[in-house]
Amino acid sequence: MPDSPFDIVSPDAIRSGRATDAYFDRTVETLEYADRNPTVVAELTASQFPTGRWNVFAGVRDAGALFENRAVDVDALREGRLFDGGPALRIEGPYREFARLETALLGFTSHATGVATAALETRRAAGDRPVYSFGTRHVHPSIGAMVERGALVGGLDGISNVAAGEILGEPASGTMPHALMILFGRGNQEAAWQAFDSAVDASVPRIALTDTYSDEVDEAIRAAATIPDLESVRIDTTGSRRGDFRHIVREVRWSLDAHGYDDVDVFVSGGLGPAQLRGLRDVADGFGVGSYVSNAQPLDFALDIVEVDGEPAAKRGKLTGKKSVYRTPDGGHHIGLADRPGPADGTALLEPLVRDGEVVREFDIDAASDRARADATMVEWQDEESGSRA
Repeated sequence: MPDSPFDIVSPDAIRSGRATDAYFDRTVETLEYADRNPTVVAELTASQFPTGRWNVFAGVRDAGALFENRAVDVDALREGRLFDGGPALRIEGPYREFARLETALLGFTSHATGVATAALETRRAAGDRPVYSFGTRHVHPSIGAMVERGALVGGLDGISNVAAGEILGEPASGTMPHALMILFGRGNQEAAWQAFDSAVDASVPRIALTDTYSDEVDEAIRAAATIPDLESVRIDTTGSRRGDFRHIVREVRWSLDAHGYDDVDVFVSGGLGPAQLRGLRDVADGFGVGSYVSNAQPLDFALDIVEVDGEPAAKRGKLTGKKSVYRTPDGGHHIGLADRPGPADGTALLEPLVRDGEVVREFDIDAASDRARADATMVEWQDEESGSRA
Protein backbone atom coordinates (compact mmCIF):
# COMPACT_ATOMS: atom_id res chain seq x y z
CA MET A 1 0.00 0.00 0.00
CA PRO A 2 1.24 3.53 -0.72
CA ASP A 3 2.23 5.71 2.24
CA SER A 4 -0.17 8.49 1.25
CA PRO A 5 -3.96 8.00 1.33
CA PHE A 6 -4.21 10.26 -1.73
CA ASP A 7 -2.60 10.14 -5.15
CA ILE A 8 -0.22 12.99 -4.38
CA VAL A 9 3.50 13.13 -5.14
CA SER A 10 5.22 14.53 -2.06
CA PRO A 11 7.36 17.69 -1.99
CA ASP A 12 10.31 15.53 -0.93
CA ALA A 13 9.90 13.37 -4.02
CA ILE A 14 9.78 16.45 -6.23
CA ARG A 15 12.84 18.09 -4.67
CA SER A 16 14.88 14.89 -4.78
CA GLY A 17 14.16 14.31 -8.47
CA ARG A 18 12.00 11.21 -8.03
CA ALA A 19 9.07 12.97 -9.73
CA THR A 20 10.78 12.43 -13.05
CA ASP A 21 10.35 10.55 -16.30
CA ALA A 22 12.15 7.23 -16.16
CA TYR A 23 14.44 8.04 -19.04
CA PHE A 24 16.16 10.72 -16.97
CA ASP A 25 17.07 8.02 -14.45
CA ARG A 26 18.57 6.00 -17.32
CA THR A 27 20.38 9.12 -18.57
CA VAL A 28 21.99 9.82 -15.22
CA GLU A 29 22.99 6.16 -14.83
CA THR A 30 24.62 6.22 -18.26
CA LEU A 31 26.46 9.49 -17.63
CA GLU A 32 27.74 8.22 -14.30
CA TYR A 33 28.97 5.04 -15.95
CA ALA A 34 30.73 7.08 -18.64
CA ASP A 35 32.06 9.56 -16.07
CA ARG A 36 30.54 12.47 -17.99
CA ASN A 37 28.97 15.53 -16.42
CA PRO A 38 29.44 18.47 -18.79
CA THR A 39 28.45 22.01 -17.92
CA VAL A 40 25.46 22.93 -20.02
CA VAL A 41 23.06 25.75 -20.77
CA ALA A 42 19.46 24.58 -20.99
CA GLU A 43 16.55 26.82 -21.95
CA LEU A 44 12.84 26.58 -21.27
CA THR A 45 10.92 27.61 -24.39
CA ALA A 46 7.48 27.21 -25.90
CA SER A 47 8.37 28.56 -29.34
CA GLN A 48 11.67 29.48 -30.91
CA PHE A 49 10.56 32.71 -32.57
CA PRO A 50 7.74 35.17 -31.75
CA THR A 51 4.33 33.94 -32.91
CA GLY A 52 2.13 36.89 -31.95
CA ARG A 53 0.44 34.88 -29.19
CA TRP A 54 1.40 36.24 -25.78
CA ASN A 55 1.42 34.21 -22.59
CA VAL A 56 1.79 35.14 -18.91
CA PHE A 57 4.79 33.46 -17.29
CA ALA A 58 3.95 31.78 -13.99
CA GLY A 59 5.20 28.96 -11.77
CA VAL A 60 8.39 30.91 -11.08
CA ARG A 61 8.27 30.56 -7.30
CA ASP A 62 7.96 26.78 -7.56
CA ALA A 63 10.76 26.67 -10.13
CA GLY A 64 13.04 28.59 -7.79
CA ALA A 65 12.28 26.26 -4.90
CA LEU A 66 12.99 23.27 -7.16
CA PHE A 67 16.57 24.38 -7.79
CA GLU A 68 17.28 25.52 -4.25
CA ASN A 69 20.47 23.89 -2.87
CA ARG A 70 21.45 22.70 -6.34
CA ALA A 71 24.80 23.77 -7.81
CA VAL A 72 23.24 25.67 -10.70
CA ASP A 73 22.47 29.23 -11.75
CA VAL A 74 18.98 29.96 -13.04
CA ASP A 75 17.72 33.08 -14.81
CA ALA A 76 14.04 33.58 -15.55
CA LEU A 77 11.41 36.07 -16.57
CA ARG A 78 9.62 37.79 -13.74
CA GLU A 79 6.36 36.26 -12.58
CA GLY A 80 3.51 37.85 -14.54
CA ARG A 81 5.76 38.90 -17.43
CA LEU A 82 4.21 38.50 -20.87
CA PHE A 83 6.40 36.71 -23.39
CA ASP A 84 6.20 35.57 -26.98
CA GLY A 85 8.86 33.07 -28.00
CA GLY A 86 12.43 32.50 -26.87
CA PRO A 87 13.59 31.33 -23.45
CA ALA A 88 11.46 32.04 -20.40
CA LEU A 89 13.99 30.40 -18.07
CA ARG A 90 17.63 29.37 -18.43
CA ILE A 91 19.71 26.93 -16.38
CA GLU A 92 23.51 26.80 -16.31
CA GLY A 93 25.44 24.13 -14.46
CA PRO A 94 26.60 20.49 -14.47
CA TYR A 95 23.92 18.50 -16.27
CA ARG A 96 23.65 15.70 -13.74
CA GLU A 97 22.90 18.29 -11.07
CA PHE A 98 19.45 18.97 -12.53
CA ALA A 99 18.72 16.25 -15.09
CA ARG A 100 16.04 14.56 -12.99
CA LEU A 101 14.31 17.89 -12.26
CA GLU A 102 13.23 18.59 -15.84
CA THR A 103 9.87 16.82 -15.54
CA ALA A 104 8.86 18.79 -12.45
CA LEU A 105 10.11 22.08 -13.92
CA LEU A 106 7.99 21.63 -17.04
CA GLY A 107 4.97 20.75 -14.92
CA PHE A 108 5.39 23.72 -12.60
CA THR A 109 5.73 26.27 -15.40
CA SER A 110 3.56 24.81 -18.17
CA HIS A 111 0.43 24.43 -16.06
CA ALA A 112 0.73 27.68 -14.11
CA THR A 113 1.45 29.69 -17.27
CA GLY A 114 -1.69 28.30 -18.91
CA VAL A 115 -3.79 29.25 -15.87
CA ALA A 116 -2.34 32.76 -15.56
CA THR A 117 -2.82 33.41 -19.29
CA ALA A 118 -6.46 32.31 -19.16
CA ALA A 119 -6.97 34.50 -16.09
CA LEU A 120 -5.63 37.54 -17.92
CA GLU A 121 -7.96 36.80 -20.83
CA THR A 122 -10.97 36.80 -18.53
CA ARG A 123 -9.72 39.83 -16.63
CA ARG A 124 -9.53 41.89 -19.81
CA ALA A 125 -12.81 40.54 -21.16
CA ALA A 126 -14.64 41.69 -18.02
CA GLY A 127 -13.59 45.32 -18.43
CA ASP A 128 -13.83 47.13 -15.11
CA ARG A 129 -16.06 44.47 -13.50
CA PRO A 130 -14.56 42.35 -10.69
CA VAL A 131 -13.82 38.71 -11.49
CA TYR A 132 -13.31 35.94 -8.92
CA SER A 133 -11.74 32.52 -9.32
CA PHE A 134 -14.25 29.74 -8.58
CA GLY A 135 -12.56 26.87 -10.39
CA THR A 136 -10.45 24.79 -8.00
CA ARG A 137 -13.29 22.28 -7.64
CA HIS A 138 -12.41 21.16 -11.18
CA VAL A 139 -8.80 20.20 -10.43
CA HIS A 140 -6.93 17.90 -8.08
CA PRO A 141 -7.00 19.54 -4.63
CA SER A 142 -3.23 19.24 -4.29
CA ILE A 143 -2.80 21.95 -6.96
CA GLY A 144 -5.49 24.31 -5.71
CA ALA A 145 -2.94 26.88 -4.52
CA MET A 146 -1.19 26.82 -7.89
CA VAL A 147 -4.47 27.54 -9.67
CA GLU A 148 -5.43 30.34 -7.31
CA ARG A 149 -1.98 31.92 -7.52
CA GLY A 150 -2.14 31.81 -11.31
CA ALA A 151 -5.61 33.37 -11.21
CA LEU A 152 -4.33 36.23 -9.08
CA VAL A 153 -1.20 36.71 -11.20
CA GLY A 154 -3.44 36.97 -14.25
CA GLY A 155 -5.36 39.77 -12.54
CA LEU A 156 -8.46 38.18 -11.00
CA ASP A 157 -9.82 40.01 -7.97
CA GLY A 158 -10.21 37.12 -5.55
CA ILE A 159 -10.18 33.38 -4.97
CA SER A 160 -12.54 30.85 -3.38
CA ASN A 161 -10.27 28.05 -2.09
CA VAL A 162 -9.77 28.34 1.68
CA ALA A 163 -6.61 26.22 1.99
CA ALA A 164 -5.05 27.91 -1.03
CA GLY A 165 -5.82 31.28 0.52
CA GLU A 166 -3.99 30.26 3.68
CA ILE A 167 -0.92 29.30 1.65
CA LEU A 168 -0.99 32.47 -0.45
CA GLY A 169 -1.95 34.85 2.32
CA GLU A 170 -5.12 35.82 0.47
CA PRO A 171 -8.64 35.71 1.96
CA ALA A 172 -11.05 33.32 0.30
CA SER A 173 -14.34 34.70 -1.02
CA GLY A 174 -17.75 33.07 -1.29
CA THR A 175 -21.18 33.11 0.27
CA MET A 176 -23.64 30.27 -0.38
CA PRO A 177 -24.12 27.27 -2.72
CA HIS A 178 -27.31 25.75 -4.04
CA ALA A 179 -26.88 23.00 -1.44
CA LEU A 180 -27.68 25.47 1.35
CA MET A 181 -30.87 26.57 -0.39
CA ILE A 182 -31.97 22.99 -1.07
CA LEU A 183 -31.40 21.92 2.53
CA PHE A 184 -34.00 24.46 3.66
CA GLY A 185 -36.44 23.14 1.05
CA ARG A 186 -38.58 24.43 -1.78
CA GLY A 187 -40.57 27.47 -0.79
CA ASN A 188 -38.28 28.20 2.14
CA GLN A 189 -35.77 30.38 0.36
CA GLU A 190 -36.40 33.26 2.77
CA ALA A 191 -35.53 31.00 5.72
CA ALA A 192 -32.22 30.07 4.07
CA TRP A 193 -31.32 33.68 3.32
CA GLN A 194 -32.30 34.80 6.83
CA ALA A 195 -30.28 32.03 8.47
CA PHE A 196 -27.25 32.94 6.40
CA ASP A 197 -27.59 36.60 7.29
CA SER A 198 -27.85 35.77 11.01
CA ALA A 199 -25.07 33.17 11.12
CA VAL A 200 -22.27 34.53 8.94
CA ASP A 201 -19.85 37.19 10.15
CA ALA A 202 -20.76 40.73 9.19
CA SER A 203 -17.50 41.10 7.26
CA VAL A 204 -18.78 38.63 4.65
CA PRO A 205 -20.66 40.34 1.81
CA ARG A 206 -24.37 39.62 1.74
CA ILE A 207 -24.74 37.95 -1.65
CA ALA A 208 -27.82 35.78 -2.09
CA LEU A 209 -28.09 32.94 -4.59
CA THR A 210 -31.37 33.50 -6.42
CA ASP A 211 -31.98 30.82 -9.02
CA THR A 212 -32.55 27.61 -7.06
CA TYR A 213 -36.26 26.86 -7.29
CA SER A 214 -38.16 29.64 -9.02
CA ASP A 215 -37.66 32.36 -11.59
CA GLU A 216 -34.49 34.42 -11.17
CA VAL A 217 -36.44 37.67 -11.01
CA ASP A 218 -38.83 36.32 -8.39
CA GLU A 219 -36.05 35.04 -6.13
CA ALA A 220 -33.97 38.20 -6.59
CA ILE A 221 -36.83 40.43 -5.42
CA ARG A 222 -37.61 38.11 -2.51
CA ALA A 223 -33.95 38.02 -1.41
CA ALA A 224 -33.69 41.81 -1.55
CA ALA A 225 -36.80 42.08 0.62
CA THR A 226 -35.44 39.51 3.09
CA ILE A 227 -31.87 40.72 3.75
CA PRO A 228 -31.80 44.41 4.73
CA ASP A 229 -28.21 45.05 3.65
CA LEU A 230 -28.13 42.80 0.61
CA GLU A 231 -25.10 43.67 -1.49
CA SER A 232 -25.80 41.48 -4.51
CA VAL A 233 -27.79 38.63 -5.96
CA ARG A 234 -25.92 35.83 -7.70
CA ILE A 235 -27.30 34.24 -10.85
CA ASP A 236 -25.80 30.79 -11.53
CA THR A 237 -28.57 29.30 -13.67
CA THR A 238 -27.85 25.88 -15.17
CA GLY A 239 -26.94 26.16 -18.84
CA SER A 240 -29.87 24.02 -19.99
CA ARG A 241 -32.32 26.51 -18.42
CA ARG A 242 -30.67 29.77 -19.42
CA GLY A 243 -32.19 30.54 -22.79
CA ASP A 244 -31.16 34.12 -23.50
CA PHE A 245 -28.95 34.58 -20.43
CA ARG A 246 -28.17 38.20 -21.18
CA HIS A 247 -31.90 38.94 -21.27
CA ILE A 248 -32.36 37.19 -17.90
CA VAL A 249 -29.63 39.30 -16.30
CA ARG A 250 -31.09 42.48 -17.78
CA GLU A 251 -34.57 41.54 -16.53
CA VAL A 252 -33.24 40.92 -13.02
CA ARG A 253 -31.53 44.30 -13.05
CA TRP A 254 -34.64 46.06 -14.34
CA SER A 255 -36.89 44.42 -11.76
CA LEU A 256 -34.57 45.19 -8.85
CA ASP A 257 -34.53 48.83 -9.92
CA ALA A 258 -38.29 48.90 -10.39
CA HIS A 259 -38.82 47.63 -6.83
CA GLY A 260 -36.45 50.19 -5.35
CA TYR A 261 -33.41 47.96 -4.94
CA ASP A 262 -31.11 50.04 -7.11
CA ASP A 263 -28.19 49.45 -4.74
CA VAL A 264 -28.32 45.64 -5.10
CA ASP A 265 -25.79 44.40 -7.64
CA VAL A 266 -26.15 41.44 -10.00
CA PHE A 267 -23.30 38.91 -9.85
CA VAL A 268 -23.10 36.19 -12.51
CA SER A 269 -21.33 32.82 -12.48
CA GLY A 270 -21.44 29.39 -14.09
CA GLY A 271 -19.58 28.25 -17.21
CA LEU A 272 -18.28 31.68 -18.14
CA GLY A 273 -15.33 32.47 -20.42
CA PRO A 274 -14.08 35.62 -22.16
CA ALA A 275 -16.80 35.60 -24.82
CA GLN A 276 -19.58 35.44 -22.22
CA LEU A 277 -17.93 38.12 -20.07
CA ARG A 278 -17.68 40.49 -23.02
CA GLY A 279 -21.38 39.95 -23.72
CA LEU A 280 -22.46 40.52 -20.11
CA ARG A 281 -20.10 43.12 -18.71
CA ASP A 282 -22.46 46.02 -19.43
CA VAL A 283 -25.39 44.39 -17.61
CA ALA A 284 -23.67 42.46 -14.76
CA ASP A 285 -21.74 43.95 -11.85
CA GLY A 286 -19.28 41.09 -11.28
CA PHE A 287 -18.38 37.56 -12.28
CA GLY A 288 -17.24 34.22 -10.93
CA VAL A 289 -15.14 32.24 -13.43
CA GLY A 290 -14.38 28.58 -12.97
CA SER A 291 -13.18 25.97 -15.41
CA TYR A 292 -12.04 28.39 -18.11
CA VAL A 293 -9.20 29.40 -15.80
CA SER A 294 -8.68 26.30 -13.65
CA ASN A 295 -8.78 23.90 -16.61
CA ALA A 296 -6.67 26.03 -18.94
CA GLN A 297 -4.49 24.05 -21.32
CA PRO A 298 -0.87 24.01 -20.09
CA LEU A 299 1.57 25.79 -22.34
CA ASP A 300 3.74 23.29 -24.20
CA PHE A 301 7.12 24.21 -22.74
CA ALA A 302 10.24 22.18 -23.53
CA LEU A 303 13.66 22.25 -21.89
CA ASP A 304 16.48 22.05 -24.45
CA ILE A 305 20.23 21.96 -24.09
CA VAL A 306 21.67 24.73 -26.25
CA GLU A 307 25.31 24.78 -25.10
CA VAL A 308 27.74 22.11 -23.83
CA ASP A 309 31.03 23.09 -22.19
CA GLY A 310 30.88 26.53 -23.76
CA GLU A 311 30.12 25.32 -27.30
CA PRO A 312 26.77 25.84 -29.10
CA ALA A 313 24.77 22.61 -29.19
CA ALA A 314 21.12 21.85 -29.90
CA LYS A 315 18.90 19.21 -31.43
CA ARG A 316 17.66 19.63 -34.97
CA GLY A 317 14.86 22.18 -35.14
CA LYS A 318 16.00 24.09 -32.06
CA LEU A 319 18.03 27.29 -32.06
CA THR A 320 21.53 26.65 -30.79
CA GLY A 321 23.46 28.85 -28.37
CA LYS A 322 22.70 30.69 -25.15
CA LYS A 323 20.06 33.35 -25.74
CA SER A 324 18.57 36.46 -24.16
CA VAL A 325 15.18 38.10 -24.62
CA TYR A 326 14.38 41.80 -24.60
CA ARG A 327 11.39 44.15 -24.40
CA THR A 328 11.54 47.35 -26.42
CA PRO A 329 9.53 50.49 -25.56
CA ASP A 330 7.12 49.81 -28.43
CA GLY A 331 6.18 46.46 -26.84
CA GLY A 332 8.39 44.35 -29.10
CA HIS A 333 9.70 40.99 -27.90
CA HIS A 334 13.18 40.30 -29.23
CA ILE A 335 15.31 37.15 -29.07
CA GLY A 336 19.06 37.16 -29.62
CA LEU A 337 22.27 35.34 -28.79
CA ALA A 338 23.42 36.24 -25.30
CA ASP A 339 26.96 37.14 -26.43
CA ARG A 340 25.67 39.68 -28.97
CA PRO A 341 24.33 43.17 -28.30
CA GLY A 342 20.58 43.38 -27.84
CA PRO A 343 18.30 46.08 -29.23
CA ALA A 344 19.70 49.52 -28.43
CA ASP A 345 16.58 50.50 -26.50
CA GLY A 346 15.71 47.03 -25.23
CA THR A 347 15.45 45.83 -21.64
CA ALA A 348 16.79 42.34 -20.87
CA LEU A 349 13.97 40.23 -19.39
CA LEU A 350 15.86 37.21 -18.02
CA GLU A 351 16.90 38.04 -14.45
CA PRO A 352 18.62 36.02 -11.71
CA LEU A 353 16.38 33.51 -9.94
CA VAL A 354 18.90 31.10 -8.40
CA ARG A 355 22.62 31.61 -7.82
CA ASP A 356 24.74 28.70 -6.56
CA GLY A 357 21.64 27.00 -5.26
CA GLU A 358 20.21 30.03 -3.45
CA VAL A 359 16.94 31.67 -4.48
CA VAL A 360 17.76 35.36 -4.94
CA ARG A 361 14.32 36.71 -5.75
CA GLU A 362 11.24 37.61 -3.72
CA PHE A 363 7.74 36.87 -4.96
CA ASP A 364 4.85 39.29 -4.67
CA ILE A 365 1.52 38.31 -6.22
CA ASP A 366 0.24 41.88 -6.44
CA ALA A 367 3.41 43.01 -8.21
CA ALA A 368 3.13 40.09 -10.64
CA SER A 369 -0.50 40.97 -11.39
CA ASP A 370 0.40 44.61 -11.96
CA ARG A 371 3.20 43.47 -14.28
CA ALA A 372 0.83 41.30 -16.33
CA ARG A 373 -1.68 44.12 -16.76
CA ALA A 374 0.99 46.68 -17.65
CA ASP A 375 2.62 44.31 -20.12
CA ALA A 376 -0.72 43.55 -21.78
CA THR A 377 -1.14 47.27 -22.42
CA MET A 378 2.45 47.71 -23.61
CA VAL A 379 2.38 44.83 -26.09
CA GLU A 380 -1.13 45.79 -27.26
CA TRP A 381 -2.60 42.40 -26.39
CA GLN A 382 -5.34 41.61 -28.88
CA ASP A 383 -8.32 40.14 -27.08
CA GLU A 384 -9.84 37.22 -28.93
CA GLU A 385 -13.53 36.46 -29.25
CA SER A 386 -13.08 32.89 -27.99
CA GLY A 387 -10.49 30.29 -27.15
CA SER A 388 -7.41 30.37 -24.95
CA ARG A 389 -4.04 31.61 -26.12
CA ALA A 390 -2.39 28.91 -24.09
